[in-house]
Amino acid sequence: MREIIFDTETTGLDNRTDRIIEIGGIELFNHFPTGRTLHIYISPGDQKVHPDALAVHGITDEFLKDKQPFASVAQEILDFFGDGKWIAHNATFDMGFINAELARMALPPISPEYVTDTLSMARRKHPMGPNSLDALCRRYGIDNSHRAKHGALLDSELLAEVYIEMIGGRQTALGLGMSQNNGASERNDDNEDVVLVALERPRPLARRLSNLEEQQHDALIAKLGQKGIWAKYDRPN
Repeated sequence: MREIIFDTETTGLDNRTDRIIEIGGIELFNHFPTGRTLHIYISPGDQKVHPDALAVHGITDEFLKDKQPFASVAQEILDFFGDGKWIAHNATFDMGFINAELARMALPPISPEYVTDTLSMARRKHPMGPNSLDALCRRYGIDNSHRAKHGALLDSELLAEVYIEMIGGRQTALGLGMSQNNGASERNDDNEDVVLVALERPRPLARRLSNLEEQQHDALIAKLGQKGIWAKYDRPN
């Protein structure tokens, strides 16, 4: 299962007139980061960054002068998301801007069935709140001390950690693709069965000992005699 945790920064709050100026995304496969990321700054054209928005993300009009417009990077964004799930905190806000930008290009909107809102998830899981990204980081012990201002990629990285914790932590991926009859199970925070299966490497790790080191090891074992504990174990081929 492929998911993209993403965030946007904008010139303001109204997607009818304001524009996206930054987008960041983290790819997850079976709830684990793959290492693939997306991070693009975007020119808002003639739209200026509102002072209130500037105070949040610190992205200035001057910084955005040489950046490409959304139309020039839209295909790169859509290719990165591909068939994955779009996951954002307060996704209504982000998807409102994404779909507004797509509409300006006469492209179809992203269907709500492909979108997951982690804010709604958090409100169901922690109805007493608070459920801001910072609050959830504190709740799950995720270090966000380097988050002086909002940033699309940084916020996506933090949200990826929060999302994984909200769905039960990294244990949820241990048995992916395996039958529930093939391993032991335990309960996660939502009282759901989670299969715990030891996964096998597709290829064994390369040998790390040189021939000389193996010869020296064999000589040492020979000196210990048959009573030495190492004599009971065969070296793997």
